[in-house]
Amino acid sequence: MGEHPSPGPAVAACAEAERIEELEPEADERLPAAPEDFDPGNTGYISTGKFRSLLESHSSKLDPHKREVLLALADSHADGQICYQDFVNLMSNKRSNSFRQAILQGNRRLSSKALLEEKGLSLSQRLIRHVAYETLPREIDRKWYYDSYTCCPPPWFMITVTLLEARTRVAFFLYNGVMLDQFVLQVTHPRYLKNSLVYHPRLRAQAWRYLTYIFMHAGVEHLGLNVVLQLLVGVPLEMVHGATRIGLIYVAGVVAGSLAVSVADMTAPVVGSSGGVYALVSAHLANIVMNWSGMKCQFKLLRMAVALICMSMEFGRAVWLRFHPSAYPPCPHPSFVAHLGGVAVGITLGVVVLRNYEQRLQDQSLWWIFVAMYTIFVLFAVFWNIFAYTLLDLKLPPPP
Repeated sequence: MGEHPSPGPAVAACAEAERIEELEPEADERLPAAPEDFDPGNTGYISTGKFRSLLESHSSKLDPHKREVLLALADSHADGQICYQDFVNLMSNKRSNSFRQAILQGNRRLSSKALLEEKGLSLSQRLIRHVAYETLPREIDRKWYYDSYTCCPPPWFMITVTLLEARTRVAFFLYNGVMLDQFVLQVTHPRYLKNSLVYHPRLRAQAWRYLTYIFMHAGVEHLGLNVVLQLLVGVPLEMVHGATRIGLIYVAGVVAGSLAVSVADMTAPVVGSSGGVYALVSAHLANIVMNWSGMKCQFKLLRMAVALICMSMEFGRAVWLRFHPSAYPPCPHPSFVAHLGGVAVGITLGVVVLRNYEQRLQDQSLWWIFVAMYTIFVLFAVFWNIFAYTLLDLKLPPPP
């Protein structure tokens, strides 16, 4: 899809880089690299002349084999410039972006013009370009994604989850509609809760319910909004960041949502995938805000406003439903706290995952901090579920 150069010194450098990654000592070979010194225009690139000059002036601090590979990287950039982030990663001996991958990036020629200026693209190419501008804040990241994306594997996680949710919900909706003679707000009926998927405080010992509640919804409109957000936000994010990262955010939001309900709204059941959906959407919106100047998606302010309005309306409906008198007391309406648990995951764990496009998750200190926080919360919620319900002597709704 992008232009690639003929094999040159960087090809041999790639093989050499692989050997150096295995043999190179762990000693920190940091070299000074200030953006204002080497990239005063904040273009994201530095000249290969400055790159070579810095290598020569600090050659005594570098392993000779590594210096040869870095010089080969400079030689491979015939356009006279090198990505500043690659430069920083290599100079600081940073492993997160992989020394080998940085060399491989030196072996591809990225067009000097912005992606938006490229003409004659096919429909699929325009779609990939659109996804890149919707999700990535830096032009070098967008070009790298556009140049390397092959749609293999496709965004299977979000599509699979959405199809399972839709099929399960529609099947139960039709079945309950016939059996209960009620085709709206079936969740208010006690028999709606009589299945093995919904989280219910009386059945909190059945651990799978903390996850499977996503396949049941408070109504068709609830399902519809979650499906739309999952497809419009989740699929593009998975195309860029992969199923592992997006699945991690989604599942973490789902589990945090049900655990948050078990701690903060102890007498209510939970249905719907809003915990996972809100984790994805809030992480994406927070990422846009944090990288506002670099995000080039069209109408980004309008899109953020629409997303926030939709989320607020759905959350407001959930709050209203929770406190509205139940038609079948003492069966309460589902809790809205799962939404808040998803948002908390999105603006902490999710932001780090989405911001960290080039680097591996475990190389980020914030990643470990938020993982520790999430783990502590999960452990606290588990012990809370074991002991607090008995100690507080709560009056729980009858089991379904």
